[in-house]
Amino acid sequence: MPSSISVHVVDFHDSVQQHALIDLLDMYARDPMGGGEALAEGVKQRLCSDLAGTPSAVSFMAYVDGQPVGLLNAMMGYSTFKAKPLMNVHDIAVMPAFRAQGIGQALLAAAAAHALHKGCCKLTLEVLSGNHTAMRSYERFGFQQYALLPENGQALFMQKWL
Repeated sequence: MPSSISVHVVDFHDSVQQHALIDLLDMYARDPMGGGEALAEGVKQRLCSDLAGTPSAVSFMAYVDGQPVGLLNAMMGYSTFKAKPLMNVHDIAVMPAFRAQGIGQALLAAAAAHALHKGCCKLTLEVLSGNHTAMRSYERFGFQQYALLPENGQALFMQKWL
């Protein structure tokens, strides 16, 4: 376990944090659980400015001894059933050498604290069904699979490319 983990909200306008965010997200994208392909150059070039222009976006970066080792990207949303904001964790990535050392839990704790401060009713995320390590980490943090009524089954995350 690292002696000192710190987590901070990312400043999308800070060039050092921009580079770290892109590097960590690209590392995640190249991982089989992130799709196995590098981020496109155009994505790398515009991502931070796009995030800076997206009021619902918030990112957190974890550091060990001043080195960025983990990233959590989230988007604020809204629960119509609770009439309150919610936070969706869109990406969470930890450098391989720092996995299983509490980095992911620290990132989730920072996101949860931020969400509570913003009046959110819940955190949501999606995870690949084959990513058992991540699923165990999320369950340790308190996440559960989502179902309104158990007899109707669990919610599934779906997409349609536009």
